[in-house]
Amino acid sequence: MKNSAISPWLARSGRFILPLIIVAISVFVAQYLMANKPEAKKRPQAKSAKVQVEVVTLSPQPYQVKVASFGTISPRSQGALVSQVASTVNSLSDSFAVGGFFEQGDVLLTLDQRDFKAAKSIADASLVEAKLALAEEQARAAQAKRDWQRLGKGSKANELVLRKPQLAAAQAAVSSAKAKLEQAKLDLERTVIRAPYAGRVLQKHVDLGQFINSGTQLANIYAVDYVEVRLPLNSSQQAVIDLPELYRQGQAEPAQPQVTIAAQFGRDSFHWQGQIVRTEGALDTNSRQLYAIARIDDPYGVVNQDKPPLKIGQFVDAKITGKTLQNVFVLPRHAVYQSRQVIVFENGTLQRKDVSVRWADDEHFVIDSGLTAGQMLVTTPLGNVISGTQAKLATESP
Repeated sequence: MKNSAISPWLARSGRFILPLIIVAISVFVAQYLMANKPEAKKRPQAKSAKVQVEVVTLSPQPYQVKVASFGTISPRSQGALVSQVASTVNSLSDSFAVGGFFEQGDVLLTLDQRDFKAAKSIADASLVEAKLALAEEQARAAQAKRDWQRLGKGSKANELVLRKPQLAAAQAAVSSAKAKLEQAKLDLERTVIRAPYAGRVLQKHVDLGQFINSGTQLANIYAVDYVEVRLPLNSSQQAVIDLPELYRQGQAEPAQPQVTIAAQFGRDSFHWQGQIVRTEGALDTNSRQLYAIARIDDPYGVVNQDKPPLKIGQFVDAKITGKTLQNVFVLPRHAVYQSRQVIVFENGTLQRKDVSVRWADDEHFVIDSGLTAGQMLVTTPLGNVISGTQAKLATESP
């Protein structure tokens, strides 16, 4: 009876004591592990590798700006050849064909002259008659004056008595006849169509035997003594070129910057020299650019025959000689970051410097402030590095 009473009590006590024993053992083990934890061995800190760079020592220098542009060849003068009289085309010059060359004063075509020769003969005869009538009237006027004087009248003779109105009319008739003769001569001369300048035929509109009226376009022609190229310039480019824009009165001879024109013929590139002779004076309303006009002499190789002739409408590249910038630093493009920063080597470290770009082209940045002579410009492409980065020169031993 006594054992049966103890067993339930042990069963109830065991449910509480066993968890306490487990917790106590866990605490003991944790304290032991904390007291006896292994210590990690500290490794010596490795030195970071220095960036190896190539540098150039900066030195200020003058820099001749070359401005790149482009355009198309256009004639310096182009217009329509127009008849000033009505007649039939009588003859055509061999040069009067599309693409034909001609010199100033060359006869390009002639018109039928028969009507104009007849008109000139009539005008000649009219002038002779008018001169005869004037001579007769002069004689009558002289006789009227003598008659008045012979009568001995004291009063002054009026103009009608002295035949002055009739004399003036006869003189006017002579002047009119002379003018008609000059007009007839001029019309006869205009039947011979001459070239106004050395040029080339662009389009031909009439042919042999065709009747034309006064004002009819005979052909479109253009001058060939030199050609022109319209070259667009933005505001930055305008600032570095001495453009011929000064008003000439009271001013020295305007500058005419040199320009080199390059044109591609097949696989070969040829060059011509020219000058900027003027600007168009107003900005283009769409692009806000100013057009400079370059003049290219001898476009057809009359003097220099080692190049093919330039063609009207041909696309060309241009290099304009600009101002010479003094005391600037000329840097390769890859050494300038974000168009405003460079990296220099100072006391074993890399330092970023803000710079002011005066001019830039496809190969260079020209810096006018932010750098000093003797600084060592890093030319090795580095990307995004911060100031203070340790570095060494590529020429240094490891």
